[in-house]
Amino acid sequence: MLLRLPTSVSEAQEYLAQGAVPVGGATLVWAGWQRDGFPELAMSLRKLPEANEIGPGRLGAAVLLHQVDDRVPEVLRAAAATVGTGAVRRAATVGGNIVGSTLRCLLPAALVLDARATVLVQDRSYETDLGEVLAKRHLLLALRWNTPVVTGYRKLPAAAGGPPPLVVACAVHADDSGHRRLRVAVRDGYEVLGETTDAGPDAGQVTDALDAGPLGSLPAEARAAVREQVTDVLARAAAVH
Repeated sequence: MLLRLPTSVSEAQEYLAQGAVPVGGATLVWAGWQRDGFPELAMSLRKLPEANEIGPGRLGAAVLLHQVDDRVPEVLRAAAATVGTGAVRRAATVGGNIVGSTLRCLLPAALVLDARATVLVQDRSYETDLGEVLAKRHLLLALRWNTPVVTGYRKLPAAAGGPPPLVVACAVHADDSGHRRLRVAVRDGYEVLGETTDAGPDAGQVTDALDAGPLGSLPAEARAAVREQVTDVLARAAAVH
């Protein structure tokens, strides 16, 4: 297998046109390659500047999970910190987790940030929503978002070898007029549900509004976890003026 390490977007596009397979951190594909055979040409974005940025409102797809720190919102930082083991987090990448993983541990966090994705195809790079990224399995370059008022993240304990643990991610956003909206995303098993509602002062009314939508179909334990997380996030948001 020949591994390419592009240092520019145009170079990465050239390798895509040649049929290079993106590898991310290779934590998810290595076992399959050992079983089924290695591709002739692969490509890693670890040398591409656009895919390695980390800072306010931006996170590159080639950033390793253990590098996700307090330069990004709490919800993303907590999501990255709870993926696998320390060894996995030192090898796995943001893009590999969101696009290549069936668990997609970072996806709920990215959804509540209302993140937009910069993706790379053979003839251009462009910005799109996460739904298109997942549906078409695009090569992710970076995530971008507007800074939220406050965020929160919770992953419930789960038995080893069982279903994926329940994840609840929340973020409160304010528009230019100061109006606040709450975004919630829940991973239940392998499914991710999301909803947005007004971030009013009454947590009970807010959670009742969430129960009236898709999140109301969750099991009782999951709905209780959502209520607890939403109540905490709204309380912290109320202290931010």
